[in-house]
Amino acid sequence: MEESATLRERRRLETESRITACAQRLTDERGLDGFTMDELAETAEVSRRTLFNYFPSKIDAVLGKPPEIPPSVMATFLEGGPHGHLVEDLGELVRVILDGKDIDRERMEAGRQVILANPRLILAVHERFEEITSDFVDMILAREGQDFGVDRSRLVIRLLVAIFDCCLPFTEIDPARSLPDDFTANLHAARELFG
Repeated sequence: MEESATLRERRRLETESRITACAQRLTDERGLDGFTMDELAETAEVSRRTLFNYFPSKIDAVLGKPPEIPPSVMATFLEGGPHGHLVEDLGELVRVILDGKDIDRERMEAGRQVILANPRLILAVHERFEEITSDFVDMILAREGQDFGVDRSRLVIRLLVAIFDCCLPFTEIDPARSLPDDFTANLHAARELFG
């Protein structure tokens, strides 16, 4: 039974990834307003109903699903783990998110270029970032206590995003190293720099 649940989850992630890749390709070729959800469903080889079960709008399809953290990983983080150091533990959450996505460097860069070429997508990314930041701030405060502060929590999140962003100029990265490994290496380098 567990094996079939794993297979279903893998198929779900593959379908989700295929829809996002098709949405990004269509947006790159025709612009965000240059195709319909029906055309996206046809291109992604899913029914219209399936498409809307995954994504409520074109913008959501282009951006893909927000990151998900498994409940057991979240519980460990909220309890002060896995390392007992906030920045290291946030780094582990990022690794889990990156490991949970089938991230292909070329597709990620193509998606980034599509977003940067469309002001509506840039705005949507910013809005999503603010929602995710708010969720992470709540998680940090639940773990560290309210005295840690909202401003400090937001600063930590923004620093982690900057560290992640350093992983994205793919022309400067060792192609043999995974994105999660690049993030971890950059996190350790930043910790050394800030002492």
